[in-house]
Amino acid sequence: MSTVFARRRHKLLSLKALRDSGTVVPANTEETCKSCGQPVLRRDLVKNRYVCPLCGYHHPVGAYYRLSLILDEGSFKELDADLVSNDPLSFPGYEAKLDGARRRTGLGEAVVTAVGRIDDIRVAAGVLDSRFFMGSMSAALGEKVTRLVEYADKNKLPLILFSASGGARMQEGILSLMQMAKTSAAVERFSEHGGLYISVMTHPTTGGVTASFASLGDIMLAEPGALIGFAGPRVIEQTIGEKLPEGFQTAEYLLEHGFLDAIVPRARLRSTLIRLLKLHGKGGDSHGK
Repeated sequence: MSTVFARRRHKLLSLKALRDSGTVVPANTEETCKSCGQPVLRRDLVKNRYVCPLCGYHHPVGAYYRLSLILDEGSFKELDADLVSNDPLSFPGYEAKLDGARRRTGLGEAVVTAVGRIDDIRVAAGVLDSRFFMGSMSAALGEKVTRLVEYADKNKLPLILFSASGGARMQEGILSLMQMAKTSAAVERFSEHGGLYISVMTHPTTGGVTASFASLGDIMLAEPGALIGFAGPRVIEQTIGEKLPEGFQTAEYLLEHGFLDAIVPRARLRSTLIRLLKLHGKGGDSHGK
């Protein structure tokens, strides 16, 4: 692990610091909303959990920050932090791009996995981070997700996975595609043992991640406006030779057609997870050590 990455990760271990991380930029700095195109003060965006106060657009957020919004303060413990991608196919320029992504994001891989508590209920949680190779599925990402599922299975914990991905990582070829079967098999074993898996799809969730573990939740949630699908709309239209319905592959369209159980705004996500966890009574010795 590089010194830069180790220093960055150490700084991120405080969940309170994560929630306040946006304040390092001057509060009166303006940012342009990617959806409505209107200027929004940085302090308003941070206060609103990076949801545009004008149009409600849910801006993508980092994995550590996402965990800080749902886990109890002081309960976060990262798993497999040192498990990172290498260059199995000697793909030209891949190592340099990996190093650049790590320095830019402070992440070792496109997923952060952890154990923590939500309203004192122990959970195993993982978050894909679209800032790192667009959350693409590498061999390391598949291994980390699989280990998280197995950890939840072994310790009888509810499993929560947040997806945000562009699909398989082309630089790792077939090794990336194999992670679809690997993660799906782990989820199947977890399900056979009675585990509760809550899948939360965020913008965007596409490709091999959608076609594997992201679609296998016992409860399927999504953030408003999230793009969810396998292939892109343009590819589908070219394949079937037809124009797709308006809003196709949005969370709202998928909810209407039965693919999702609920669309949950970011501000209500923690309270929704608490209700679901208590309703299902999962977590084994959830209030124990």
